[in-house]
Amino acid sequence: MSEEILINVTPRETRIAMVENGVLTEVFLERASRLGLVGNIYKGKVSRVLPGMQAAFVDIGLQRTAFLHASDIHTVENGTELGGRQTDDITKLVHQGQTLLVQVIKDPLGTKGARLSTQLSIAARFLVFMPSTEHVGISQKIENEAERQRLKDLVTQLATEYEPSGYIIRTVAEGVGEHELEADIRFLHKLWGEIQERSQSEAEGTLIYEDLRLLMRTMRDQVGSGLDVEKIRIDSRTNFDKVIKFANKFIPELANKIEYYPGERPIFDLYNVEDEIQKALERKVELKSGGYLIIDQTEAMTTIDVNTGGFVGHRNLEETIFKTNLEATQSIVHQLRLRNLGGIIIIDFIDMLTSDHKNQVLSALEKAIEQDSSKCYISQVSELGLVEMTRKRTRESLEHILCESCPTCSGRGSLKTAETVCYEIFRELIRESRQYNVNQFLVLASQEVVDLFLDEESTTVAELEEFIQIPIKFQVESMYTQEQFDVVLV
Repeated sequence: MSEEILINVTPRETRIAMVENGVLTEVFLERASRLGLVGNIYKGKVSRVLPGMQAAFVDIGLQRTAFLHASDIHTVENGTELGGRQTDDITKLVHQGQTLLVQVIKDPLGTKGARLSTQLSIAARFLVFMPSTEHVGISQKIENEAERQRLKDLVTQLATEYEPSGYIIRTVAEGVGEHELEADIRFLHKLWGEIQERSQSEAEGTLIYEDLRLLMRTMRDQVGSGLDVEKIRIDSRTNFDKVIKFANKFIPELANKIEYYPGERPIFDLYNVEDEIQKALERKVELKSGGYLIIDQTEAMTTIDVNTGGFVGHRNLEETIFKTNLEATQSIVHQLRLRNLGGIIIIDFIDMLTSDHKNQVLSALEKAIEQDSSKCYISQVSELGLVEMTRKRTRESLEHILCESCPTCSGRGSLKTAETVCYEIFRELIRESRQYNVNQFLVLASQEVVDLFLDEESTTVAELEEFIQIPIKFQVESMYTQEQFDVVLV
């Protein structure tokens, strides 16, 4: 599968678009006001231990305390592995006031603080170094068994010259020789020595090691992950020079594929990237057949509803449903990657009668999800026809980065109708007429509500004035939302 990477850099924001076979598949954003924290290592201090949650809150110098679960505690002192199991008693692993070297594994999401782990790891071009283990693992994307064994034996042999430590061999290491792997090991151990020195001298709540920024991290992690990168285009001359320098040093085979894009047409207008980003913020996703998806993202989970829409098929209803569901599997996986949706995901496929159709749709979903670099788990079709799945989430979704809750509806996605607000005002007028002795009521409300009072509800207003024996006046407040109103006693 061919891939092109488009990089748009402005002083306050960096945007990276992954385009596979002419289709936008993923978008990465980094803003100067809110830099990502994943991969950063901090010297933290345990501020609270919560046995009931099997977790601890750790102060790492951020606005919100970070979260450390018992299952993410692998070492607490002297490199000795003490935890890492779901059942471990958190009180035996850490205590309040304890100093820990921790790494961010999930950015702060919504109202939640960053998630931490004491299993530290530092990534280089071909290897990931894990100081607290002695295991040598290898990427599952390297499928050739002979190559897997060659790499594991080579890394194990090279690592004997250094203190006991663990490594994960990355996908891009496939086919590389001893010299490149040894250079990575030397670099990683030198960097680890610097981290250890800083952790001894720096104060608690200090950033000890900061991972590469998005631009260089993309060159290191995304490029060469099993895809054939044809071209990398950057619209910033300064950053183009930095990337070329980085590539010549660490990724020489890609240096001739990196281009400076000087075109007057914005780089994200290529392949309609801007339009695709806008569509990724909408609830409704059209399918080519005429069917559509409805995607709703909530705090607890994301739900995806599949509908036939205008697709009527050519044979019978069951065949129409089956084809719509099959087409939806490809679109669902595409939207998960593009929108970066994670956590629990519930997919409501259109009900299918035959088990063969259910199995084929599930197989198509599993096959499509193989292209996703994030770890996913898919369950069987439930009795209600729902497919439950999870997708690992380490950063905010596209919607959470680009959008905020509507100040009018407070994120509910709906408003009380003008009629509903009218009846609330009627009830408030009756309540206050019984409590206070007033000469007149002045109702302040939005244009829509006042118009309804003066038109369709004018008879009701007259009847109410006669009932409470108090005149009622209305005044439009242009700054009021449809749900806002005030009853002023005159």
